[in-house]
Amino acid sequence: MANRLIGTRRSLLQGGAALAVGAALSPITTRRSRAASLQTVNMQLGWITGGNQIGEVVAKRLGYFEQENINFAIQPGGPNIDGVAIVASGRYEIGQLSSSPSLMLAASQGIPVTCFAVGAQEHPYAFFSLPKTPIRKPQDMIGRKVGVQATGQVLLTALLRRNGIPEDKVQKVIVGSDMTPLLTGQVDAITGWRTNTTALKVLGPEIITMRLWDNGVRLYALPYYTTTDFLKTKPDLLAGFLRAAGRGWAYAKANPEKAVDLLVQEYPNLVRADELEALPIMLNAEFTERTKTFAWGSFDPAVWQEQIDLHDELKQFAAGKPKLEQVMTTRILDMTANDRPKIG
Repeated sequence: MANRLIGTRRSLLQGGAALAVGAALSPITTRRSRAASLQTVNMQLGWITGGNQIGEVVAKRLGYFEQENINFAIQPGGPNIDGVAIVASGRYEIGQLSSSPSLMLAASQGIPVTCFAVGAQEHPYAFFSLPKTPIRKPQDMIGRKVGVQATGQVLLTALLRRNGIPEDKVQKVIVGSDMTPLLTGQVDAITGWRTNTTALKVLGPEIITMRLWDNGVRLYALPYYTTTDFLKTKPDLLAGFLRAAGRGWAYAKANPEKAVDLLVQEYPNLVRADELEALPIMLNAEFTERTKTFAWGSFDPAVWQEQIDLHDELKQFAAGKPKLEQVMTTRILDMTANDRPKIG
């Protein structure tokens, strides 16, 4: 009898231990199987990750991508990384560029990438000046020195052309990315993104801002793109990405401080105070009057055509003017029309 009791007790203990181990392993196994079922989406950038991707970071950390069965990762760029070539090769699934002209140029060269959504509805690119030589409208540039980065020369040319100002009436000065030339009087205006509040802080509170968008040159910023093949074969995956990202951006608008906390947790090198200052400007570019009706991520094909025509006029397409359907598609926007946040 005693031996049977001891044996029974051992069986119960062994069974209990097995159940305990099973219970402990179950969540791990579930997570692993869940991860295995997710489809990977890498987003290749052309720059180092920062506040411009706060919506995607929020969506990642709050599990919005997982709810769409997506394993999402951001791949940072840099000066020696050709994001378009990486995505076009099929190495990564989607990409994001700083400005729309890069996609138009890629399309004109026969590179099979297409825009399927847009982050910033109104490009934050602007000309900055100080009260001692204020430049509030393009005509104020006449007789002035304007500092532009080498890659931004065509944007100054486009601005002058749109406003009927001969190029020889404005002195163009090639500058770097910092604001020193404006502070030291080497130039009367300098270009940059309004969202780069860290760099602009040195100019003080009386800085004067003239946006490119408000003066006849309407470009999109932060367009999302993919290959034409991925667009054909994985439209549902792209739709899931847009739904999740849109939720992340909506959360950032409703909860800016919490969103910045999530961003800094993901990228501890970022400065919380700087990101909090920059976020309202970024959100004003992501959410506009247009997004109240057409939702976050949308774009106007007419604006794309306007950009193509302008850059063709400026002889930017050495390989020939691209067709509108080569540059953009509304297919994924149409698929998610009722799922993206309609807020301004």
